[in-house]
Amino acid sequence: METDLRELKEVLRRENEEFRLLMESHSSCEARLRELQGKGFLNEEEKLEEVTIKKKKLHLKDKMEAMMRHYRNGDLMTSGSR
Repeated sequence: METDLRELKEVLRRENEEFRLLMESHSSCEARLRELQGKGFLNEEEKLEEVTIKKKKLHLKDKMEAMMRHYRNGDLMTSGSR
């Protein structure tokens, strides 16, 4: 099952520009969160940024999962976004 999800993500990443952009944005959020979590202490601005990034990352993940669900149901073309 996990392999199927990985394969589906790869197909959509290669063939759907919107999905690819969502993945890139999600990866950028993940990288910034790692930077913030690597700090010993976060000031108030960084704490707020961390919360904001986590919310954005979750929103991006939800959108990608919805696209995968639609694709599995035959509702999404891989050659681009609707």
